[in-house]
Amino acid sequence: MSKLEFVFLCAALMAMNALAIDIMLPALQQIGEALHVANENHRQYVVTSYLIGFGCAQLIYGPLSDRFGRRNPILIGLIVYILAALAITVVPSFTALLILRFIQGAGSAGTRVITISIVRDVYGGRQMAEIMSLIMMVFMIVPVIAPGTGQLIMLFGNWRLIFLLIAVGGVLTSLWMKARLPETLAPENRREFTPAVIFDGFKIVLSNRTALFYTLASTFIFGAMFGFINSAQQIYMDIYQLGVWSPFAFAGVALFMAVSAFVNSRLVGRVGMRRLSHGALFGFIVINGLWLLAETFGPQPLPFALFMMFFGLSMFQFGWIGGNFQTLAIEPLGHVAGTASSVLGFISTVGGSIIGAILGQAFDGTARPLVTGYFVLGLIGLVLVMIAEKGKLFTAHNPKV
Repeated sequence: MSKLEFVFLCAALMAMNALAIDIMLPALQQIGEALHVANENHRQYVVTSYLIGFGCAQLIYGPLSDRFGRRNPILIGLIVYILAALAITVVPSFTALLILRFIQGAGSAGTRVITISIVRDVYGGRQMAEIMSLIMMVFMIVPVIAPGTGQLIMLFGNWRLIFLLIAVGGVLTSLWMKARLPETLAPENRREFTPAVIFDGFKIVLSNRTALFYTLASTFIFGAMFGFINSAQQIYMDIYQLGVWSPFAFAGVALFMAVSAFVNSRLVGRVGMRRLSHGALFGFIVINGLWLLAETFGPQPLPFALFMMFFGLSMFQFGWIGGNFQTLAIEPLGHVAGTASSVLGFISTVGGSIIGAILGQAFDGTARPLVTGYFVLGLIGLVLVMIAEKGKLFTAHNPKV
């Protein structure tokens, strides 16, 4: 497999998660109406239930992939993902939908944990960060086109067809992976699948200061993003009345992140993950601090162009934070990459989804709760990074990192 195909396939695997979230965001209102959800904020649970299933199941996939290899566990996860999507097309109630979304998230967890493990099997250091940035750049195509695709489906059909399309995407990606991706786990790196070995792997991960605190920092930054995902439909539809144009707003922000990921992939080999991500974290805090001042003392709501400027700049910083923080967290744990990826993914996804749910449920008809969350979570992330680095920011302890 060429490097280019490797990047595209890994991006496609990770995009199964983004597809399951972003394509159905324009349909949240119709889902709520069809399944008789009275409280508008409760529609957000369609996202939250998926994310919790996605986060919890990561604890299983990592140890499984360290024992049985990368290919079979990820294919099993994709089968669960596809079957859950098909079941949602005939779901009778909102409660059943939430259960199936949890199961679908659990299936998709393998695409996140094992894909990162595959990249770590093949690459390390700044080279891994470069590959991850390229993967994220390609991956960001899905958030650009998915909301518009979901909106288009809504114009000609109903929300259930969206989940049929999700299942089709899962089938195509599964076939591609099965045909082209070889096993990447070296035989000497396989670990026994026993409670004692799994517990030992968890202990290795949680006792590594750099890995743990960069994961916690990622958790709070991802919590900010999940908070927006939860309340995006209400912000675009209720505050700014964008209607069918809301997917273009989604796409605009996703393009900011895609450009950021591309720039990161070009710079990280020369500048280093720490310098780029630490600088971006400071930028994230400053931009969101200015945004919070504008939301507090400016007109309500802010002009849409100003809102998008602040949000786009904030997400540009995220493009330099997310991938680099995750790489910094897993870099020292290559010998237990699968277990490490699962534990770190569990913490960041479940923790981030809970934080995001709290932000989403705080929606009060304005963007102020969300922006306040962005600023405060950025400050918390900075404190955690300083603990990880013993107060020394912007310093590359290892020339490869």
